[in-house]
Amino acid sequence: MTQKLHEQVRSGGIPKNSGFTLIEVLLVVAILGILAGVVVANLGGKQEAAMKKAARASIAGISTAIDVYEVDTGKYPGGLQNLVSSDGSPNWNGPYLRGGLPKDPWGQDFQYSREGESGYKVRCGGPDMAIGGTDDITSF
Repeated sequence: MTQKLHEQVRSGGIPKNSGFTLIEVLLVVAILGILAGVVVANLGGKQEAAMKKAARASIAGISTAIDVYEVDTGKYPGGLQNLVSSDGSPNWNGPYLRGGLPKDPWGQDFQYSREGESGYKVRCGGPDMAIGGTDDITSF
C-alpha cells in the first residue's frame, strides 16, 4: 500500500474516489427491477398450471375415498360429507378422508354428483371458480 493510503486507513478517513455514484446505483436498481419483472411474468403461468395439477390430485384422492366407501358399504355415498362422518350405512369404516373435506386450490368446495347407478363425478370450477365453465376440472 502506498504511504498516503496507509495514513488514511489509520486515521479513519475514506479515500475520495471510493463508493458508487448515483448513476451507478440507479443503473443497478433498474437492472434488478427488469429482472424481477421477467421472473414474475414467467412464474405467473406456472402458478395456474400448478393449481390445476393440485386440483386433479385432490380429485384423484377424493375418487379413491369414494371407491373405498363403495367397497365397504356396497353403494356410493350420498354426498362427500359421508366420507368424513357415517351416514348409518352398514360396514362404514371411515373416515375415508383425513382432516375433513378438502377445498380446491381456489378455496371452493369440490362438487360430487352421481352418474347413473354405477358412476359418479367429482369436479371443481377451476380458475373461474364457477361450475359449468370450460375450465372445470373433473374426475374423468
